[in-house]
Formats: sequence, C-alpha cells, structure tokens
Amino acid sequence: MHVTHDPAAASAETIGFDQFLAVDIRVGTIVEALPFPEARKPAYKLLIDFGPVIGRKRSSAQITEHYSLEELPGMQVAAVVNFPPRQIGPVMSEVLTLGFPDEAGKVVLFQPTTPVPNGGRLF
Repeated sequence: MHVTHDPAAASAETIGFDQFLAVDIRVGTIVEALPFPEARKPAYKLLIDFGPVIGRKRSSAQITEHYSLEELPGMQVAAVVNFPPRQIGPVMSEVLTLGFPDEAGKVVLFQPTTPVPNGGRLF
C-alpha cells in the first residue's frame, strides 16, 4: 500500500465499506510526551491512553513544528490502533497517530473538537 503525503495528489482508489471498517481508528489522550533525539526526522515519543479495552500505547509522531512537549499531555488525538507494531529507531511504535499536512507539509494532529471518551471508534 502506497501512502502519499502530497495534499495536491488525486484521491485514493475507491474501497468497499468493509475495507474502511477494517481500519480501527480510535481516540485517546496523550499522557506522556518525550523528546526523541534518535529519530531521523524531528519527532516526539508519545504514550496515549485509549481507555480500558485497548489501554496505553506508544507512538512516534513528527509533530515538533506545531506542538511543544509541554502542551501535548492531556490532548486528545486519533490513531490507527490495529496496525502491527513498527520499529522506529530504538522505539517500538504501537499505533499510528493521525494528522493532516499544513501548507508547508508539517503535521497538524487530527483531534475531536470536544472531549470524548477514550477508546471511542471513528465512524
């Protein structure tokens, strides 16, 4: 599967609803944000709480342009929670934290506009 970060790219191919349902996107609250100096591109290490069923999961996120370490704890974010874990340098990333590119291609986190229970699934 090829994923593009080019906002001007054409939309992806049409998929069935079952394929959409196979991607488990949940909301969680960042409980810890740490520097990640070993990353090839500037990034933070995040610990995100997805509630009692999924629990706390680790993620690496290239969000240093728009967010400071101090403002991230307590922030709700969306993430894909059913990809296999991925080794990113010395960190095992367990979920893919979601965001959109700004005009310069820097990541802006995808967040609910009002607080929602951790673990809620996107539909």
